[in-house]
Amino acid sequence: MSTTALTEDRPTIAAEEVRDVLEYYYDKEWTDGLPVVPVTQTLLDEFLATVDRDPEDILFTVRHLNRSITVRLAAINAALAGCKAEYFPVVVAAWEAIAKEPHPARGIWQSTTGTAPLLVVNGPIRERIALNSRGNIFGSGFRANATIGRAIRLGCINVFGLHPHKLDQATQATPAKYSACIAENEEQSPWEPLHTEYGFAATDDVVTAYVIRSVMHIEARHTQHPEQLANDFVDTIVRTGALIHEYTSALLVLTPEHADVFARAGWSKDDLRRYIFDHAVLRRDELVAAGKDALSRKTRWRLSSEHPDSMPDTASASDTPDEVRVLSHPSSIQVMVAGADNAGVSAVVEIFTLNPPRENPFSYSKIGA
Repeated sequence: MSTTALTEDRPTIAAEEVRDVLEYYYDKEWTDGLPVVPVTQTLLDEFLATVDRDPEDILFTVRHLNRSITVRLAAINAALAGCKAEYFPVVVAAWEAIAKEPHPARGIWQSTTGTAPLLVVNGPIRERIALNSRGNIFGSGFRANATIGRAIRLGCINVFGLHPHKLDQATQATPAKYSACIAENEEQSPWEPLHTEYGFAATDDVVTAYVIRSVMHIEARHTQHPEQLANDFVDTIVRTGALIHEYTSALLVLTPEHADVFARAGWSKDDLRRYIFDHAVLRRDELVAAGKDALSRKTRWRLSSEHPDSMPDTASASDTPDEVRVLSHPSSIQVMVAGADNAGVSAVVEIFTLNPPRENPFSYSKIGA
């Protein structure tokens, strides 16, 4: 990129004034550490005009902080994030989906674990606003993905006060705290899209909200056998470092290449879930070695049976006490397709859910509803 390309056919602006504005926003702690877009009333009005909502409608409340985000505040932070106005209905639906998820309202975003929101978008709106679903989905380069996810993060900071070293007590955190918004590659999926499993039509535009800890990539180019590929996912899900509660949960983000391995063998999503559920088992001695063979009476987090607060886990009272399931139900595994079809590289996303999960264990909202 040349200096000429940056300046030609552009209106003249006072660079020092722009820098002063940005520094003012930094001083006010209204950023995530990156520059933001200054917000004028005219820009704000453009965002508010895209939704049929009262600007003072409350989208989400964190009661223990006594703070709520309204449509107007969501619009300000979407504009700060660099969203186009046409993205704002997705941002509103995202906050409404988050409001249905029990963990954020209880303070999970303040946790030392370093959790972050992840948004998954389905439906035709993916094409209308150019949401990326086909390559580098967890990476950079796509304005809609980057700024919609960032709008949620800036709302967390500016509305709920979740600044690092203050109300946000993450020990290490995750890059997803900047932005985490992906779309499903419905066109290259052999199965029904994620949102239709919740009862929506394929033509509906829907946001699903998750609370995530990490994204772990699965490199598996070696096999066309569905059982072998599924065992790679099992191995990642059962690792003891991820097993902090009695059970765990996961979102499988399969590339088209991996999804086709299962589909060609006649596997449905439910078949994949059932296989993983049946095989996601740890031996009791593996948990003993990690000091996670029992539960805390107070928190039900895993700890050693030698700890004075310990109590037996559920598996201890089963017919096979030396085999411990790490999933409470097959629905603790969710499955979607995203990414390019150029390699056998998928991901296991560690997510928080209710265990045992309710009928639909995740939180979603129809865009424009």
